[in-house]
Amino acid sequence: MHLLTLLTPFMFYNNLIVSYGFVLKDNNDVKPPPPCENNIYCHGELLHTIQLAHLFDDSKTFVDKKLIYNPKQTLTNFKDFMKNTNNKPNKTEINMFVKDNFKDGDELEDWIPTDFKSDPEFLKQIDNTTVQKYAKELISFWPKLARKVKNEVSINLDHYSFIPVPYGFIVPGGRFREYYYWDSYWVIKGLLLSEMSQTARGMIDNFISLVQRYGFVPNGGRIYYLNRSQPPLLTAMAYSYYKNTNDIEWIKQNIQYLDKELQFWLQNRTINIQTLNNNFTAAHYSAESSGPRPESYVEDYNVASQFEDPDKQEQVYMDIKSGAETGWDFSSRWFVDATGNNRGNLSNINTRRIIPVDLNAILCGAFKQIAQMYLTIDDLGKAVFWLDKSLQWRKMIKSILWDEEDGIWYDFDSKLLKSRKYFYPSSVAPLWMHCYNQKNGFGLGKRVTKFLESKGIFNYVGGIPTSLEQTGEQWDFPDAWPPLQDIVVEGLANSGNPEAKEIAKSLAKKWVNGNILGYIQTGDMYEKYDALNPGQRGGGGEYIVQTGFGWSNGVALKFIYDYFRKS
Repeated sequence: MHLLTLLTPFMFYNNLIVSYGFVLKDNNDVKPPPPCENNIYCHGELLHTIQLAHLFDDSKTFVDKKLIYNPKQTLTNFKDFMKNTNNKPNKTEINMFVKDNFKDGDELEDWIPTDFKSDPEFLKQIDNTTVQKYAKELISFWPKLARKVKNEVSINLDHYSFIPVPYGFIVPGGRFREYYYWDSYWVIKGLLLSEMSQTARGMIDNFISLVQRYGFVPNGGRIYYLNRSQPPLLTAMAYSYYKNTNDIEWIKQNIQYLDKELQFWLQNRTINIQTLNNNFTAAHYSAESSGPRPESYVEDYNVASQFEDPDKQEQVYMDIKSGAETGWDFSSRWFVDATGNNRGNLSNINTRRIIPVDLNAILCGAFKQIAQMYLTIDDLGKAVFWLDKSLQWRKMIKSILWDEEDGIWYDFDSKLLKSRKYFYPSSVAPLWMHCYNQKNGFGLGKRVTKFLESKGIFNYVGGIPTSLEQTGEQWDFPDAWPPLQDIVVEGLANSGNPEAKEIAKSLAKKWVNGNILGYIQTGDMYEKYDALNPGQRGGGGEYIVQTGFGWSNGVALKFIYDYFRKS
């Protein structure tokens, strides 16, 4: 029996014990709940029939459509349709049913943020005219990507898959026409540099409203995301806003919801690891719902269909959705073959058994940030609670994830109870989130730099690659993703080590110059780039590379602000 099908499982290995702080269903129990309760957009015969007909190149197209009739009438129409086609409709008939019962969602309207400035102050501090012009172009993208939810969506909520929010926001771009969780961290960084703190606060307030409704922040703004989240950067967003504005009143009004979201992660996404001398709590991604992702239904169904055992199929579905929860959908990082290596394909995905460095670093940082915000409003009790959590996480990260021999943090396999010794930029995340003893920063910066040099990471002219594994997945070689550039660059700079800081500067400038080259050639910003070819778009994965692009713009602006202004 697979480890993760056991009830409250325990493993003993090399003086380590791992126990799961959650309960999965036994093979004889009922299967997990669906991605959401809606039996049109999230699960059910209608979704299954339409998505497997493969009417659209992108499975997301269907689940983003709007109902023409109310849900009850739509399901009645579908029942009649199936009866009239003897439960064997062909593709043409299914396509006609969709046209008769659904139309394009059109949930959003263009919006010009009231605090938009085409010439924020920092532009004047840039000497290089090419970089200055490019930065101004990036800032001009904000209104082009700014949206608000139409009132009709809230009035006719059951006709849409969209989750409405009260304030305007910046969409990533391309196929991503809704707000997304971790993308928004880098968007907000860019907005704050662009002197658009009101827009940034509105986006954070939108996420706060989701925590109020659901207890956590979903992956994105669709109901089919309601059983998974993304890297928990809400506290980091709020902390960035607070440091930029000193808006203590906003902290007083909203810190309880930052607290609530962090509690969600502690209660629902942790496992316990025991050594001879210590018992540690560590976080992992775990989106446990049945069936394929509605927005990638065909793709997931085809992967799971490689297995005959229905229980194994459900395990695959949950690990795929957990992989989507990581934000790295998908990567060799989540693959585990029979020998425990990161080889194979999506059929080898085992996301839930892996303890990721970046997730735990993000939480470690969030615990410290919320403690500092509690201190600003004189809530010493809560500040002490969260500071203690931060110290616990820091100790765990040093004990379980740090590899003294290699001088780097590695993901940890909670089944084999050993490090996964592969290069991923996420390994630098503890430096990024200040999750280490500050007096050791100089030495850590030196050791991490040496590790990255040994892997040849600084030699790629198009940016830091996501991995050194070429699997065809979009979070693998040769793709270079903007957020990962920032994690490494800021992490190295935070260490205080002179060599690490100089390399961070070089990496940031190389990234911006590549972005400029690509923009001059195509007029586009891409969601991901090619580490081998500066400015060229990345590839791989389930969909074509998207343009826009929210976090790409935010990271580029951040690097320009940090490394291209007059000293």
